[in-house]
Amino acid sequence: MNFSNEVWVFIEQRDGKPADVSFELLCKAHKLAETMEGSVKAVVIGDNAEEIAKAAFCYGANEAMLIDHPSLRHFRTIPYSRILTKLIEEFTPRIVLFGATVIGRDLAPRVASHTKSALTADCTDLQISDVTYLKEKFPRLLLQIRPAFGGNIIATIITPDVPVQMATVREGVMELSLLSQPNPVKITKIDFHPDPADELVRIIEQHREENKVNLKASPIIVAGGYGLGTKENFRLIEELAHTIGAEVAGSRAAVDAGFVAPDRQVGQTGVTVRPKLYIAVGISGAIQHRAGMQESQKIIAINTDPEAPIFDISHYGIVGDASEVIPAFIEAYKNKLK
Repeated sequence: MNFSNEVWVFIEQRDGKPADVSFELLCKAHKLAETMEGSVKAVVIGDNAEEIAKAAFCYGANEAMLIDHPSLRHFRTIPYSRILTKLIEEFTPRIVLFGATVIGRDLAPRVASHTKSALTADCTDLQISDVTYLKEKFPRLLLQIRPAFGGNIIATIITPDVPVQMATVREGVMELSLLSQPNPVKITKIDFHPDPADELVRIIEQHREENKVNLKASPIIVAGGYGLGTKENFRLIEELAHTIGAEVAGSRAAVDAGFVAPDRQVGQTGVTVRPKLYIAVGISGAIQHRAGMQESQKIIAINTDPEAPIFDISHYGIVGDASEVIPAFIEAYKNKLK
């Protein structure tokens, strides 16, 4: 069976501002398309969204499909899913990628259901590979990689029996990088035809609180885990972070224990980060946490258990009690500044 070699990325926007995750996915789509010898298309739906479409070419898009209309300014499930479903049914791309955001998690399942496509949620990696499955060869299949069974294993999921493979990916998982030479701008404008069903759900008011913590942007993160034992001990994390100009983060267990706020959680169900330096203190290093920080440039792990899985991915490991190691860290740093 001959399949398309196009990789599509849905470009999410709110109030005319594109989501970072969409451009991250364009960067990944560019790499996937190179392996497939294919092309990347950005799908931009909104109002006065041409500048967003143009920006997509800096991150890997070969073409942008722009559906621009005042009634599409804000995301609404019915018109957005109807537009995307129609495009997919008409052109049958091989891969369609969405951010695993509130919008992406609403839109992707509806489109997959309508188009009878395969969908894997919350992927942490995507690859292209030739696969032999049930003695049949499937060339250039999308490998959809994600934690499964409560984060106890990393599963590689394939969907060989459908022409369209879809995946949602969380923000920060894929690396964001501008092309050294942006692709030529090629925007295909597609007419929008309103449907009475679009008005079944209308936006009366919107109330949205922006996240005040931006772990993604921090070059240094100090993260504490349940191994610290108490909220008082967790203050050592805050003291070290303050000393070296870092952001404070925590594992899910630390959040559940009340040591740190939920918006500072790193891991599969929290934020994905890739700082220049990540210091993990009292964190065992379960798959769920590693999924959110393993791409850090340098990882220092401090743990009393020499067999802790965190040491498998750390560049530097210290076996010891945080109550002794961290004050020594702080003292050494302050002496260095003198």
